[in-house]
Amino acid sequence: MPRTLATGRPIIAVTGSAGKTTTKEMIAAILSVRQKVFKTPRNKNYWTNTRKFKQQINTSHRAVVLEYGMTRAGQIKKHCQILQPNIGVITNVGTAHIGSFDGKLRGLARAKSELIQYMKPRGTLFLNADDANSKLLLTQRFQGRIFKVGIQNSAHFKAINIRDTINGVTFEVKLRGKVHTFRLPVPGRHNVYNALFAIGVADHLGYPVSAMQRGLQNFARPARRLSLYRGRDGILIIDDSFSANPNAVRAAIDVLRKNKGPKIAVLGNMLEMGKYRVRGHKSVGRYIAQKKLDYLFTLGKSAALIGKGAVEAGFPANRVISCQTREALHRQLIRKIQPNSSILVKGSHKVKMDVTAAFLRRRYAKRKGV
Repeated sequence: MPRTLATGRPIIAVTGSAGKTTTKEMIAAILSVRQKVFKTPRNKNYWTNTRKFKQQINTSHRAVVLEYGMTRAGQIKKHCQILQPNIGVITNVGTAHIGSFDGKLRGLARAKSELIQYMKPRGTLFLNADDANSKLLLTQRFQGRIFKVGIQNSAHFKAINIRDTINGVTFEVKLRGKVHTFRLPVPGRHNVYNALFAIGVADHLGYPVSAMQRGLQNFARPARRLSLYRGRDGILIIDDSFSANPNAVRAAIDVLRKNKGPKIAVLGNMLEMGKYRVRGHKSVGRYIAQKKLDYLFTLGKSAALIGKGAVEAGFPANRVISCQTREALHRQLIRKIQPNSSILVKGSHKVKMDVTAAFLRRRYAKRKGV
């Protein structure tokens, strides 16, 4: 039977180290099929934004979907004190902002757990069954219901038969005794997790499967998050330049690998890593070495550690090009890009890797009349 909240409208808070904005957009897209929803604009997820949003929410909004972002301990608590959610989503516990926690995941997980501690005590919580670090979350005293989503492990909402397509992903989920197919207009298996959270929340609220399918097919895709641009000579540019942390970069590398032709990763510094800076960047390099890419370009001193980690793990040194200026990076890229290349561009927001993505889009734009 469909489930609905016993009292009040749903106040849904989404936090996590990666996937917050996309998950928020997916949830809001489904709920908007049937009613007016207030959602966090873009990624304005600081606690002071939540204070402003509270003044903008009115009785016409039948549901509220907000991102609760944080850079240090105590900030998610502030979000909850301003607007206490009755549904909480923690997408994962990764390494974003780990520099604020002395490089320790346990401290970061404790800060994420503020959502569990300060949301409605008997509310509903959604967690990632496949994220090992989510086991560090403090759920022991939570009095509400906990649902889990997953692909590999046992979960209340589990995706099966995942298939990558040219323009996105399809997968199946068993709901209310029947298996249903869902389609996403974005690539990447990590986006299946985001969609599962949205499906779980919608199912909890009693939404029909048709609304879930429609919402996910038409959700507002956040800019510069695995945005695909097809240029001349078969060149594909994957602009994922909005932000970066080790988990997110690995997910983007997985998307790059699924494309045909030469595969090129162009990676900038990952910021706010603190004592985890060297280890985090090198871990991405080791991951790249396993994935058999054709070239790795890096921009910045920290990003050069990605190349170092890759070479130490067996990636050919002559296929790593480390640059300290954007001009040098662009010159080197032009020399190596071949027809039918797939090029991933990613880095932390302040590194402005979107400038490089825009350069490549201009350089390889399709000619008019061709």
